[in-house]
Amino acid sequence: QVQLVESGGGLVQPGGSLRLSCAVSGSRIHVGAMGWYRQVPGKQREYVAGITSGGTTNGADSKGRFTISRDNAKNTVYLQINDLRPEDTAVYYCSAGVDGDIYWGSGTQVTVSS
Repeated sequence: QVQLVESGGGLVQPGGSLRLSCAVSGSRIHVGAMGWYRQVPGKQREYVAGITSGGTTNGADSKGRFTISRDNAKNTVYLQINDLRPEDTAVYYCSAGVDGDIYWGSGTQVTVSS
């Protein structure tokens, strides 16, 4: 059974930084592309960043301050967010392609407020 578990969210002041983590667990799995999305109530889920063996991409509204990375040995993907702004407040979800299927985590809340 494949599971994705996010961590690292929380309350942070504007200008602060956070590092989100997402660990993929399962037996004898092969993890392909991994990515981060975010969603606020009433809006569609928004693509933040993705990473494959070929490199990384960022969403249109998440360039510069958002950096995705991964540790293949740990099947873990990270999202470093710098200079956080109130508009970054959202639930952040990770996704992973595992053996041909797409899996999602349950999300981690990021709140940016003074």
